[in-house]
Amino acid sequence: MAGLLIRPLRPDERAAWDPLWQGYLRFYGQSLDPAVSDTTWARLHDPAEPMHALVAEMDGAVIGLVHYLFHRSTWTVGPYCYLQDLFTAESARGQGAGRALIEAVYAAARAAGASRVYWLTQEGNVTARALYDTLADRPGFIQYRKVF
Repeated sequence: MAGLLIRPLRPDERAAWDPLWQGYLRFYGQSLDPAVSDTTWARLHDPAEPMHALVAEMDGAVIGLVHYLFHRSTWTVGPYCYLQDLFTAESARGQGAGRALIEAVYAAARAAGASRVYWLTQEGNVTARALYDTLADRPGFIQYRKVF
């Protein structure tokens, strides 16, 4: 996409980040206590945290976001990279921002010495899965979880 810029989220961009974050939560039918979003925001800007955020910018407007984090693995010396959240504004979908954000996470993961990037999505998220199928392999694992 011509004119698309992928860059780190800045601490002064809460007003641009929040509508995308809320859109992401709505897409998955979730709502969070505002304190959770405040903590997430703080962690994204704390150099001691393993969490990171990039945004897609077009014509001066932030149109997409990706959050990712690094964690250790028992299977590798270097870290794994978990792409936790990916969202683009509805008006920007299908124009390459999601792909560019994922590829930017790939570059960050390589630079950090990570051996893989992985993420989850819902089975019914067919539009996103069509993109993901062009960018990564599905290893066939099934997620189990217990929420507390």
